[in-house]
Amino acid sequence: MEEAEGAAESQAPVDEEQQWRALIGPNKSLQISLASGWSWKPATDYYLNVFQRFSSEAGPRFAFSWHWPAFLFDPFLWFLYRKMYMYALVYAIGPVISAFITGDFTVGIVWRVIAGGSANYLYYWHLKDHLLKMTAKPFPDQSSRLRELAEDGGVQIYVLWLGIALHVLMVGILISTIGQVPPDGFPIPNSEQPDRVPL
Repeated sequence: MEEAEGAAESQAPVDEEQQWRALIGPNKSLQISLASGWSWKPATDYYLNVFQRFSSEAGPRFAFSWHWPAFLFDPFLWFLYRKMYMYALVYAIGPVISAFITGDFTVGIVWRVIAGGSANYLYYWHLKDHLLKMTAKPFPDQSSRLRELAEDGGVQIYVLWLGIALHVLMVGILISTIGQVPPDGFPIPNSEQPDRVPL
C-alpha cells in the first residue's frame, strides 16, 4: 500500500512553484530592506516574491528591483555563489579592465551599482532558462526532475569561505600598502644611488 502511494506521488505533476523552489534551493540568505532592516530568511520566499514583478500577461518584462547582497559584497562572488558562471566571469574581469583603462579604481562602484540593479532580473532569467531545458528532458518520474533541478540550482557554499579569504587578503594588502607610504616631507631615500655629499 505504501509503495503504491509512493509511486503515485512520484508520478503526480509538479507545479511550477515547486520547480522554482527546487532551483533556488532551501538555503537561507541575508535579506536587507530599508523598511525592516536585515533578516536571515529562506531565499525562496524572497526571490519568488521579487520574480512576480517580472511576469506579465504579455510575458516576462524588466522591472527595477534592488539586490543589496550583490551590491554590498563582491558581485563576482555573488554570481559565483548562485552558479551564474558567465556573469561571475564578467564581474571578475570587467572592473579590473575598466580600472586599467580609466586609471580610476573607483569605477568598481559603478559595477556594483549595475549588479545591485540587475541581479534579481538576471537570476530570474538564469532559472527560467534552466526550467525550459528541464521541461524538454524526459524523466522517469517527477521526483527525479526535482532532484536534478536541485542539483543544477541551489548555491555553492564554498564561495562563502572564498569570499572571507579574499576579503582578508584585500585587507592585508591594504594595511601593507598603507604601512609603506612615508609621511609627508620624509621621502624614502633611493638605496640604489649613493648619498650626495653637500658642498
